[in-house]
Amino acid sequence: MLRVGLSGGIGAGKSTVAARLVEHGAVHVDADAIAREVVEPGTEGLAKVVEAFGADVLGADGALNRPALAAKAFADEESRQRLNGILHPLIGARTAERIAAAPPDAVVLHDVPLLVEGGYAPNYHLVLIVDAPVETRLRRLTELRGMSEEDARARIKAQASDEQRRAVADVWLDNSGEPDAVLAEVDRLWAERLVPFEANVRLRRPRPPVPPKLVPYDETWPAQAARALARLRLLTAGRALRVDHIGSTSVPGLPAKDVLDLQVTVSTLEQADEFADVLSDAGFLRAEGEWWDDPQGGGERWLKRFHYGADPGRAVNVHVRSTATPAWRLALLFAAWLRANPGERDAYAAVKAKLAQAHADDGSVEAYAEEKQGWVNAAFERAEEWAGRTGWSA
Repeated sequence: MLRVGLSGGIGAGKSTVAARLVEHGAVHVDADAIAREVVEPGTEGLAKVVEAFGADVLGADGALNRPALAAKAFADEESRQRLNGILHPLIGARTAERIAAAPPDAVVLHDVPLLVEGGYAPNYHLVLIVDAPVETRLRRLTELRGMSEEDARARIKAQASDEQRRAVADVWLDNSGEPDAVLAEVDRLWAERLVPFEANVRLRRPRPPVPPKLVPYDETWPAQAARALARLRLLTAGRALRVDHIGSTSVPGLPAKDVLDLQVTVSTLEQADEFADVLSDAGFLRAEGEWWDDPQGGGERWLKRFHYGADPGRAVNVHVRSTATPAWRLALLFAAWLRANPGERDAYAAVKAKLAQAHADDGSVEAYAEEKQGWVNAAFERAEEWAGRTGWSA
């Protein structure tokens, strides 16, 4: 099962995207629909809303008068929080029931207006955000939904900002133009990313190795890594000591393979084995076999665990290392040293570029990594000297 979170500002057009995904076969779990269900006449939810906001939020038929409630609930932050405190637990319980009832091979689309505000993004394999300019959203709300401009602006202001939404968006869907444009984008998303992502997770099918092809530093790599790290921190809470972005993509200005290297540090590898299935279910598939880092100065191999990201749209490597070996610290040190020393960063970039070119035809990731290791081993000595001189610590 693949859990996909869908959100966007009010009036952005989430329903257009949701309807198209349902046509393709997604199981739609609509938070708005569930929110209405939990305050239907005779429910516990409606009784609590009336107690909190007064009987004048009811219509003549005894049902909830939603505009009357909205006028009160969105008047200030305290009122909004009070309403959320009533509804969110009830909505959460009903949502869990719906998701649990979906087939094992389902792509579950959880349509949540307050996904960002609620901090729910790390709970999903993927987050889709639908966007449109504020003026476009205002026009839709006033012309199509009959809201007053004042009410529409108040609702938009009460929601997350574009910056907050972009921070959690794995996919950003622009719905400001003609419907056909965003629908075509959704069609590609379904075929090229969601369907294979679900199959990869369910079948435990790792992605093929990424060839040693370097690309210029991408300014969005840190934000992409932050989203993956948030998921890993949630999944390993109480068991991991720390979770970090490591490797070349964590060094501004350094060309790299377009693969995010992340590190989960644990006390023992037995702890890593305890949450291996949890990571795999969440889209970070455990790689079979024995994995290790080459020890500095010789000796026994430094064992670790390794997980591949299953998302075909974002290659991720997760290295799970224990504090029983120095490898976890060296990974952090190497990246910190490169960030602090542009000359060493540029020298490393030249080595990587030369080796990537040498293996452009055979695409051998193993040979590329092995030949690069000699420079890296010597660099560790310089990095340790720098750490001692500057007082750096992990």
